[in-house]
Amino acid sequence: MKVAMTVAGSDSGAGAGIQADMLSIASQGVFATCAIAAMTAQNPGGVRAVQPSSAQFLAEQLESVCEYFKPAAAKCGMLFSAELAEVAARFFKSRPEIRLVVDPVMISTSGAKLLQPDAAKILVEKLIPLAELATPNLDEAQFILGIDKISARNLEEAALGLSQHLNTSVLLKGGHLQGDEIVDALAVKNSGEVLVFKSERILNVDTHGSGCTLSAAIAARFALGEDLVLSVKNAREYLLRGMKNPLRVAGKNFINHLA
Repeated sequence: MKVAMTVAGSDSGAGAGIQADMLSIASQGVFATCAIAAMTAQNPGGVRAVQPSSAQFLAEQLESVCEYFKPAAAKCGMLFSAELAEVAARFFKSRPEIRLVVDPVMISTSGAKLLQPDAAKILVEKLIPLAELATPNLDEAQFILGIDKISARNLEEAALGLSQHLNTSVLLKGGHLQGDEIVDALAVKNSGEVLVFKSERILNVDTHGSGCTLSAAIAARFALGEDLVLSVKNAREYLLRGMKNPLRVAGKNFINHLA
């Protein structure tokens, strides 16, 4: 089996973070490994507390996994602090053979800060440029670009601007826009090309963990040897399938990672 790794936070509610990532990777027929950057006390309603790993412990996890399993691809999600972001950047710089996806997790849907202010600079300047793909949502993209609003009218332009700013390909996720369609824009590094992916908005499903699920599935497709565009296409279809066939838990519908 091919191997992929997730570097992210643990979600005690299991719908996002490490737990969602490993389910997503495994669902693609790829062996899932992990390095936990932080533990969170949370459920889909919100984050109560965050306990980061030490920098040394995160580094030991990364080395342990790669020494034995030799993952072909990885994703980075929640890294929380500048110290942990620096560890991840240093590690992946030393292993350019690992195809990397970075999901720049900054703020949870409930509003909890999942990235300390001094970590954002390291994420943008050191880690993301090492990635084959970054997958920001609209709020994260606005923060990185320093602009007030991204709308449906300038989504493609913003994706292209992000790609140039971050020096990597960018999948700008438009799920927070209004409307009956979900529109995502993929700006391919150094090509000036922007591909638009559209799908019908699926109602009555809690989207907690959707970004984690998508980026982890892309990393799994990378591990299988697919190119950028095909990986994004297949990962989007996987996420949509999980939302169209949700799990009913605690009175709500959630993404089904094994649909």
